[in-house]
Amino acid sequence: MTRRRHRARSSSRWLAAIVAAVAAVAVISWISQPSGSDRTQTADGRTTAAAGPTAGIPSGPGSEPGGTGRPSPSGTAAAGSAGEAARGIVRTTPPRATPSRTPAAGAGAKAVQPPAAPAGQRSITVVNRTQQTVWAVVTNTSAAYPGGRRLQPGQSFSLTVGNSWGGRIWGRTGCTGDAAGTCLTGDCTTTCGGPTTPTTLGEFTFNAYAGMDFYDVSMVDGSNLPMFINISHTSSTDPVSSSGCYQGTCTSPIDCPSAMQAKNGGQVIGCEPPCAAFGGDTYCCRGAWAGRDNCVPAKWPVDYTQVFKKAEPYAYSYAFDDSATMACKGACYYRITFGTS
Repeated sequence: MTRRRHRARSSSRWLAAIVAAVAAVAVISWISQPSGSDRTQTADGRTTAAAGPTAGIPSGPGSEPGGTGRPSPSGTAAAGSAGEAARGIVRTTPPRATPSRTPAAGAGAKAVQPPAAPAGQRSITVVNRTQQTVWAVVTNTSAAYPGGRRLQPGQSFSLTVGNSWGGRIWGRTGCTGDAAGTCLTGDCTTTCGGPTTPTTLGEFTFNAYAGMDFYDVSMVDGSNLPMFINISHTSSTDPVSSSGCYQGTCTSPIDCPSAMQAKNGGQVIGCEPPCAAFGGDTYCCRGAWAGRDNCVPAKWPVDYTQVFKKAEPYAYSYAFDDSATMACKGACYYRITFGTS
């Protein structure tokens, strides 16, 4: 699965991410994964059979400037029973949207927990704690659901996916009607493998290595919504609190410099990444700045990655920000929250 300006990562980059992730979770107690058939459902209420699932570790990361790849999760298609897998079928079930008991914003709000999932499946819940309507999009390598699931402030919805699922979740904003048309942010690219810039992404690869999931929040392509991810149904320690705090710093709105602000009719609708805002080899990690060893934001004239790190310290802020890759052992459940602490 690709995003704009991306190419498949190399084996060495993927290995580097694996090593980093294993080191990060070395002190975590593991639990066993259940087995069973893989099933997915769409986020916009449509039943879709996806063809051509991809097995194993995914080969397409999210967007990086200058066509460089980073070893973050990008997703693999999930298959159903063994017979269905051979035919490239992904089972689907109707979605269920329920209003969240979580207020649209505010500290101390009770967190919505992912519901129980059948054996061999995972539960994912998406929550809107912003003050605006969000159309939540779920994609994988075989099918895209660009319409999204409409979530008014305070609402959530849950879906189940298979143990080997992988994909991306993001929010569209400023949509008209049922989001079938153009939105101000989060629209699909021509391939629908990822959204246009700027868009905050949640990226997931389940059962990717040694029974571990890899996941992250990515602002490599800039940001249109605050986002944080929580894990449950695992003995792993969740590195992010239920209110979106990480290592003493909580999720906050981005203080975006004027030169990086994406606007529509004078209204700020997102924060562009430095490559899109300024261009050039330095900020796009091209030429002499290409590659992990040379793409060093601390050596840029201005380290604009800190614009994103100050708001979401756990998130990817540039192509090789590999410490932002998180891991979860076992059949983990996930809650993706649009909103600040």
